[in-house]
Amino acid sequence: MSQDSLDDRNGTTDPSISGEARGEALRFEEPMKHKGRKRLLQSLQRISSSPSLARMGRVPASNYRTGASSSSAYGNTYGNPSQSSVGFSTAPTSVVTTPAPESQTFDFRSRIRIISHNDPVQAVITPLTAPLPAEVRTGPKEAQSHNVSEVTSNNVDYFSKLMLEVVPERKPRSIDFWGEMPDEIKVHIFRFLKPWEIVRCSAVSKSWHKMCFDGQLWTNIDTHEYYRDIPSASLVRIMTAAGPFVRDLNLRGCAQLWERWTTHGQAISDACQNLEYFSLEGCRIDRGSIHSILLDNTRLVHVNFCGVQAITNHELKTIAHRCPQLESLNVSWCTHIDTKGLHKIVQSCCKLREIKASETRGWTEKDFMLDLFRRNTLERLVVAHSDIDDDSLQILFHGTEPEIDPLTDEAIVPPRRFRHLNFSRCSQLTDKGIKCLSHNVPHLEGLQLSHIINLTDDAFTHLFEKTPLLTHLDMEEIDDVTNLTLQNLAHSPCAPILQHLNISYCENLGDTGMLPIIKHCESMRTIDMDNTRVSDLVLTEAAAQIRERDHQQILPFAGPLEYNGNNNNNPRVPVKVALHLTVFDCQNVTWTGIREIMSRNTEPNRSLIVGLKCFYGYQDTVNEHMKRLRSGRVESARRLERKWAEYMIATEEAGVGGAGARRRRRRAREAAMVHADEEEGGPRGGRRRARSGGCVVM
Repeated sequence: MSQDSLDDRNGTTDPSISGEARGEALRFEEPMKHKGRKRLLQSLQRISSSPSLARMGRVPASNYRTGASSSSAYGNTYGNPSQSSVGFSTAPTSVVTTPAPESQTFDFRSRIRIISHNDPVQAVITPLTAPLPAEVRTGPKEAQSHNVSEVTSNNVDYFSKLMLEVVPERKPRSIDFWGEMPDEIKVHIFRFLKPWEIVRCSAVSKSWHKMCFDGQLWTNIDTHEYYRDIPSASLVRIMTAAGPFVRDLNLRGCAQLWERWTTHGQAISDACQNLEYFSLEGCRIDRGSIHSILLDNTRLVHVNFCGVQAITNHELKTIAHRCPQLESLNVSWCTHIDTKGLHKIVQSCCKLREIKASETRGWTEKDFMLDLFRRNTLERLVVAHSDIDDDSLQILFHGTEPEIDPLTDEAIVPPRRFRHLNFSRCSQLTDKGIKCLSHNVPHLEGLQLSHIINLTDDAFTHLFEKTPLLTHLDMEEIDDVTNLTLQNLAHSPCAPILQHLNISYCENLGDTGMLPIIKHCESMRTIDMDNTRVSDLVLTEAAAQIRERDHQQILPFAGPLEYNGNNNNNPRVPVKVALHLTVFDCQNVTWTGIREIMSRNTEPNRSLIVGLKCFYGYQDTVNEHMKRLRSGRVESARRLERKWAEYMIATEEAGVGGAGARRRRRRAREAAMVHADEEEGGPRGGRRRARSGGCVVM
């Protein structure tokens, strides 16, 4: 193949070059070397003008490779490859479909190929130069921008594509979520917080401080849960800021307000003028502040001044004149009042339903008791540790000179509305006064007669028959009551609904009276019978009754199956204490009855169990057993009950002769010593102090 045809096929034929010139070596003038900034710009232009940047992955033509045999017209080579490539592109121009080699290297022995400047096709395909970035060009900015637009429209290279694809990021719109929220929603959100949490949130900012002390949040101020943590300044600010909105104000136990009442008492009374429930139980306050508050609040319904020593009969008279809507009054343990002030309230407040006046004097006044009888609006009367006697009770329930029924020998009077009566520690009461309650209190639900040592069985003979709604009965430390009273209670109309019974320190009561109570009182929840003569039979019967009650009730669906520490696949049923027994200091109760309760509580599928408060030596084991039952670890509770029973059996056998008796006695003695060390607070793992059995003679 001729050289001309080869050049034509490779696209390098130039009619302006003669044949002689083709056979001679081309002579090039060495370009002028620049310095400094111009040299840097020239180097950047030379690098960016190389077509190899746009055609990465292409190889030179096969006829230009080193060692290739061809009859090219460019027969001469140049030994200095660095000079031959100055000012010209040495990039290969191969076919588009030629695959790229694995590693791109520059061959310094390659021949130089002359590209004609007059060929329009070749100029379009392979541009000789590429424009510099506009940032490094010199000249006017208008010209630079014009050149950049022309180059971009004609030749789209690698760098221009990146610049065109850059999209500026959009900044997210800032939304003031809390600021744009309506105030009503803000107040509703703050209502889910506890009062002390609202006070802490007030320190966030000024806007939060204003919102936290908004009166709409403080319609009910009850400090019985956080009165120890809230400072007096914050409490005063809350009361003064939310005064018109406050309806219930409970300052029980806020002794820190003692100094604030003298300086801010008038401001608090001026702000809080719409109170309906007001409690100062256990507070230290001056009489002037109390008087101002009572004068400004005419809508009071419930007033609680329990234990406030500043209350006198003068304040009670103010309540009688300024608070006609009063329904509940608590002046217990106020040593400076008597029934003279209460008499004014009874005469003025026609809606009065509750009086709590424990440890007050003057209950023997007949006029006052007669006004209570005529008013007949009281539902709760608490006069514990007072001087009330039998004659006063007779006037309170029967009036003076009532009409007597000749058949039943009972007073014909309207029934009383009492629901709760508390005559505890009223030492002047006897059976005569308690009998007045019979046939005249059909709505009675709670009766407390503890520590009245003069009562006997006669006081309760007819009382239980005429009180079908009785649910709470307290007969603590009534020595002369026997099992006959409990038997009458078990067969009375109130037995099915009786829930709480207290017979502690009634030393004459035992199994004979308690077994009928356990069997017939199906709704019983609490029985306090410490220091009585009950035995393990009562505990066994209680466990059996609760088990039967548990099987009779219809349980709701307990949910999907889950593992609760048992080996069965029954769903976990939450346990609930259906009956709580108090049997400590009962001489006839042994560990056998305690074990019976624990054993019945660990039966499968139990939802109702028996709670127990027993001898302090057994109480830790009972508490741990109950803890495991509540957490669903029934198998662990069974193991604890079994191990404890084995320990108790070994302890009892320690004093019995036989094989291993000495070893069992030694183990029981060591266990007792360890238990004694733990109770005394001494070191558990160290050396125990020496103990001797003492002198046998002494």
